[in-house]
Amino acid sequence: MKIAILVPDNRDEHRRYSDPQPYFGTAPTALLEGLAKERTCEIHIVCCTQKELRSPAKLADNIHYHSIVVPKWGWLRGAYVGCVRAVRSLLRNINPDVVHGQGTERYCALAAVYSGSPNVLTIHGNMRQIAKVNRARPFSFLWLTAKLERRALLRTNGVVCISSHTQRNVQDLVPRTWIVPNAVASDFFNLRRNPVSPKTILCVANIAPLKNQARLIEALDPLSQKDDFRLVFYGSLSNHDPYGVHFLRKVNDRPWCEYAGFADQQKLRSALSSASLLVLPSLEENCPMAVLEAMAAGVPVTATNAGGVPDLVKDRVEGLLFNPDDVHGMRASIQQLLRDEDLALRFAACAKDKATKQNHPESVAKRHLEIYHEIQSNARME
Repeated sequence: MKIAILVPDNRDEHRRYSDPQPYFGTAPTALLEGLAKERTCEIHIVCCTQKELRSPAKLADNIHYHSIVVPKWGWLRGAYVGCVRAVRSLLRNINPDVVHGQGTERYCALAAVYSGSPNVLTIHGNMRQIAKVNRARPFSFLWLTAKLERRALLRTNGVVCISSHTQRNVQDLVPRTWIVPNAVASDFFNLRRNPVSPKTILCVANIAPLKNQARLIEALDPLSQKDDFRLVFYGSLSNHDPYGVHFLRKVNDRPWCEYAGFADQQKLRSALSSASLLVLPSLEENCPMAVLEAMAAGVPVTATNAGGVPDLVKDRVEGLLFNPDDVHGMRASIQQLLRDEDLALRFAACAKDKATKQNHPESVAKRHLEIYHEIQSNARME
């Protein structure tokens, strides 16, 4: 079976055109780890870029890599028409059985549904929901992306939903849905924990109002006067963003807070190995990788009850959930896990067992292959 997977190469987004090796989002990368072991399928990774990239022809024995340079007019300002045309032209030569568009944030979903082949989409961020929560202004990036997401959903053969939250958001627009949580790189499952003193609380998310970090700091102010801990934030931050400036001011005013910048996979694994727990206070989430990676690593988790998080963490079984608007509930959940180590470890063990069954790359890859075969069979009957 021949599969074309459309996914952004992050070298383009971060303008690292001289890097020799492609790198993608953490969830697609983990899926590819699993697919690399499925030798009955031939995978073609297709990426649009704004400049030429130096890349290997193959990422694994059965995984081929293709990048296409698309002029600036062919991106968002032109509703990704240039990307759609370039991908369609390349796919005529590849002739895949199924095209898989990874994400609706950029061009991948549109290019998949207009590819002329049977297709399936994975939604990583529900852009229509995110635009709504952020009250996106007309013609802003979020507003435009939400409109393009709807267009893609109306034309796809099906959607791989990484949570029931996504399934509820798309099921009225698409013919088929499947719930398959994100894969987690196998290295996280093999992590050895060695928590440090004072206890470290991790919060891993880009610094933004949607991620609610400022409220988390305010929630922990009273607890910091009673308990000895460090709160460490990882994630991208814009110094020109008013929320980022506000966040940094709060962090700098508190000796128990630290902003540690963006964390790649190696840095994140190191941080998880020494952490006592992970907290995620977001207002909206789908299937956050930070939570899945902490579960795989055996790190106790307390998180928002918003979006798809309750799919991942069963409250009081695999962790603790709280309302992201409730600072008292947020503080109480963190305090309980900090003070009751036996309870925290019991939750973490249950969460790790669940992640091992549901999120290991090999099991997620096998489920995707089943979906690809179903899409192909349905296309033949139609």
